[in-house]
Amino acid sequence: MMKKAFFGLSKPRVLYPPSQEVFPAPKSITPPSQVTLLIEGSLSAVDPEVLKKGDAVKTGQKITLSESAGHYAISSVTGVVSDLSLYESDFGKTYVAVSIDAEKTDQFDETFEPLAGEPTLASAQAYLMAVPGSPDFSVFSDSEKTIDTIVVTAEDQDILVATNRFAATNRAEALKKGVGILKQITGVERVVLAIPRDRFQSYGHINAELKAVDIAYPSANPLAIMHRVLETTVPAGKCPEDMGVVFFTAEAVAAIGEAYETGRVPVKKILTLIHKDGSQSLLEVRIGTPIRTLVAACQESLSEMDRLIVGGPMTGRALYTENHPVQPDTDAIMLQDKADVPLVSDYPCINCGQCVRVCPAKMPVNMLVRFLEAASYQTGADEYDLYSCIECGLCSYVCVAKIPIFQYIRLAKYELSRVQTAEANND
Repeated sequence: MMKKAFFGLSKPRVLYPPSQEVFPAPKSITPPSQVTLLIEGSLSAVDPEVLKKGDAVKTGQKITLSESAGHYAISSVTGVVSDLSLYESDFGKTYVAVSIDAEKTDQFDETFEPLAGEPTLASAQAYLMAVPGSPDFSVFSDSEKTIDTIVVTAEDQDILVATNRFAATNRAEALKKGVGILKQITGVERVVLAIPRDRFQSYGHINAELKAVDIAYPSANPLAIMHRVLETTVPAGKCPEDMGVVFFTAEAVAAIGEAYETGRVPVKKILTLIHKDGSQSLLEVRIGTPIRTLVAACQESLSEMDRLIVGGPMTGRALYTENHPVQPDTDAIMLQDKADVPLVSDYPCINCGQCVRVCPAKMPVNMLVRFLEAASYQTGADEYDLYSCIECGLCSYVCVAKIPIFQYIRLAKYELSRVQTAEANND
């Protein structure tokens, strides 16, 4: 692998939309009759003494597969567990899908309330890793990593998405509370609030170090923030945590503040719905709501060959079913009419150089993709900087030959991780 810096001199040509002073209130979606919560694991890991069909659950209740399971979900409704099934996601990830038939009235679980008076890292890790924004506290318990900086991102990573800008703008007090809680429970004094440059003067009341993020995509990408804002280059194959930096979204930090302020675990998610005409709507939904419910509530429809995408237009991934549930980290849902779905091809690279010029990491993308198309993933990693990619999707966006370069890169990283895991298990 070439040990080179992530960034060169080229600049991307896509801009984030301008920020707003105040966002309109999001449209509240009526809770569905059934929600589905995804818990990482397999059906064989389910302990019937801990979780089974017919169990009654309350809103805000922690649900685990077994007493020793590390992953969990928080029930967003009051009701009865009606089904447990296997859900297979991208790149080999498997989940247990817990379906809950919802009652019309919420009864709130009170387990977290007595813990909210004295915030601790243990209580946050035990109850708040499944709140909106999916904050990950496990890194603070990793003896091999020393975290000295927390970055709170108030800009969304993808374009056309406004979820975290809404949280930073309209939930500023909860965000301020969350920043204080993070400092208290982690012992990390340096908290950086990375905000859009055009809103830089609006957050002086929050007890954090303010840093401006450029309006040019992909400036809100964590690796871009590391390089351009924190002036720290992350070596290829490493991550920000290896450099002592952990990232939280503004929505996650606001949810942390809300949880300790109210004594209840938040179960409502803000997300951006990108309509077929490119317009956006902010929605407030219960975690676990099937996407078909919010699509219907917004008077949209999906026909044969239309595309449903979770995420934004640059880095989102297509779904095969409208039954996919909203998860804690679902920041956007995008609908595409079949007439607007961009074409992809298996044409060979024409060496126009557009991908190289637009790449923030200044990678030889035109050479890399040739090896990835041929499944020569290790060569791509060793000789053409596969692991320097920050996965912004700009290469696919500008590709004249319509090659799905971004998808090739994601697949290559996944396949190499499988090989590395297999080799480690055989040692």
